[in-house]
Amino acid sequence: RVDCVVVGNVPCFPVTGPTLLTVTTRGCVLTVTAVFDSETGLGDGALPDYVVDLIEKEIGVDLKSLKKVSSLLEKLTAENKLLEEQVLTVSSSVPLRVSAALSAAEESRVSLEGLLQRERVLSNTLIQHLQGAQPWADSLGRTLEQLDNTEKHMKYLQCLSRIEELSFFNLFHSDDLISEKPPSVSRVGLPPTTPLSLPVQIMLLPLSKRFRYHFTGNRQTNSLNKPEWFLTQVLMWMGNSSNFMEEKIQPILDRNGANVNAKVELCRGLLTLAQEKLASDAPRLLYDDALFCHLVDEILQFERELRTTHSYPSSLPGALHVLLEESVLQKWLTVERKMAIEKVDAMLSAEGAWSSQYKDISDMDELKAPDCAETFMTLLLVITDRYRALPCPRAQLRFLALQRELVDDFRIRLTQVMKEESRNPLGARYCAILNAANYISTVLGDWGDNVFFLQLQQSAVALGEEELLGPLGVTESGRLASLEGSLFEGLLGLLERLRGDMLGRLLEAVMRDVQEKARPYCRDRWLSLPSQCDQATMSLSSLACPLMLCLRDNLLQLQQMLCLPLFQMGWQGLAERLDLFLYQNVILYNHFNEGGAAQLQFDMTRNLFPLFGHYCKRPENFFKHVKEGCVILCLNVGSALLLRDLLRQAEEDEEEPGTPEGQQPSPVSALNELGVYRLAPCDVLILLNLRASWPGK
Repeated sequence: RVDCVVVGNVPCFPVTGPTLLTVTTRGCVLTVTAVFDSETGLGDGALPDYVVDLIEKEIGVDLKSLKKVSSLLEKLTAENKLLEEQVLTVSSSVPLRVSAALSAAEESRVSLEGLLQRERVLSNTLIQHLQGAQPWADSLGRTLEQLDNTEKHMKYLQCLSRIEELSFFNLFHSDDLISEKPPSVSRVGLPPTTPLSLPVQIMLLPLSKRFRYHFTGNRQTNSLNKPEWFLTQVLMWMGNSSNFMEEKIQPILDRNGANVNAKVELCRGLLTLAQEKLASDAPRLLYDDALFCHLVDEILQFERELRTTHSYPSSLPGALHVLLEESVLQKWLTVERKMAIEKVDAMLSAEGAWSSQYKDISDMDELKAPDCAETFMTLLLVITDRYRALPCPRAQLRFLALQRELVDDFRIRLTQVMKEESRNPLGARYCAILNAANYISTVLGDWGDNVFFLQLQQSAVALGEEELLGPLGVTESGRLASLEGSLFEGLLGLLERLRGDMLGRLLEAVMRDVQEKARPYCRDRWLSLPSQCDQATMSLSSLACPLMLCLRDNLLQLQQMLCLPLFQMGWQGLAERLDLFLYQNVILYNHFNEGGAAQLQFDMTRNLFPLFGHYCKRPENFFKHVKEGCVILCLNVGSALLLRDLLRQAEEDEEEPGTPEGQQPSPVSALNELGVYRLAPCDVLILLNLRASWPGK
């Protein structure tokens, strides 16, 4: 409720509602509208504080000041007009923006309706397309079903073919068991395997066509003397298709659940082409040794590359099965024997057959093997490398029998040459033959411990190869089966006998020379030589000089011509023979005074033994008869008398068994105290009787 109108702080008149206050001064009207609340003093249109302040400032509360209203009115009118213009401007621009917004909204609505319409059209079109494509989908499903049925039929036919192959294989296998012969290549071509997968068969079709185009018929590429052409082509196809099979075909096989290796499958298919070609060509080359050998070499090389470069599994048959056909295998053995014998003849007749190619290289010439022996063993090693990869142990054993035959033939040839050279056992050729026999024996001994030959040994025992092993008893078969023996035992025994016989002849020749030079020494005046105290210094006996020089020269010659193992056996055998010779022909043959015994001991211990000291640390251990004989001969008189009485008493006690044993030591213990172990008490008594320096004599 409005009570009054107030201008400034002066109430003008009471009002009952909104009142338009009009103040007229000098023709100007000032209109003030205010709505006051009678309770609060403020109305809905209450003037702000700054308006009240303005009226108070410009007009004041005094009615006389209303003259200022005119100027204030003009000022406010101008400002009001300006504000009206601005309001009109704003009010005119706002509808334009609103109109533009409404227009954009309308356009958006129209565009959205167009999109919805097009979507409905597209949906209808898609539904119509799907309805039209349904017959095609049905037709494709029927086609795929037909393909599945065709694949099933194909697998069924493959199973029938497989059954037929197995039937033929069982028939041929039964024939093998009856005839006890190794399978032929045609039968081997039937070691049946699973059929190739369908994608691999499809890939092989063009390759098979190209292979038959180039390597069958009258084509120039189909040449019997060039088997490497088609074998190399097969290997190239394997290598070129490797990545494609692994990246493209293998995933297809994996998705279909085929547990096969695509690369191996392709190799297996291509290998079938090579096997068929080899099986066709091999029988045509049986009458041409050169071409046949070339074919075998190419097959072996092809097999090595197949297994190594292309990682073809060893469990699957390769190209070597073609060589297991009986006529082909027999031809191979015949050619190997023929070529080996020809090479042995050529190497034995060569100018440098009995000289070592490493004679000027001390580190590599320990065995001093002559060229003929080394070449022969290399020949055997090459044969081994050729037949090692054969998948049939029985065929491998046939080659092993050939090698044993060749070794025995070479041993016989060595024996023949040795007999021709036996007149000069110290000659270079005789020693070269001895080195050759030792070298072959050493190599065969190493082969006996080789895993490959040990496996062949077990196969021979399991197969009962009497041709190779000979008639064996239970003990011999057990030794071979337990790998205690060797397939080369017989040959090693023969070679050992040859080596022992030749070394014995060699040492006999040396001993003949030594005995000739030692004859004056054996007849020296041992009984009348001056005593040691009568000589200023001891020196080597003049009669012993030829003996020592002969020994030295022969030892040096043997060391140069014989290999180290043979020389070790040689000088030890020579020392053993020389020990017995000096004991029997110098010590037992003569009587010795004190000077003679001292001279003999000086010659032996200070001259003979050191000659052999170059080859061992204690050479006196190889001259036990001479060493112990010198000990007995050089005993002082008192010790010699006591020893003689002890030995004589022991002899008497032996002759009278009932005689009680005395308190004296036994003869053996007494001799052991003197360092005598080899000579028996009776021998020592003989030596004591050879002493001339006894009391009363």
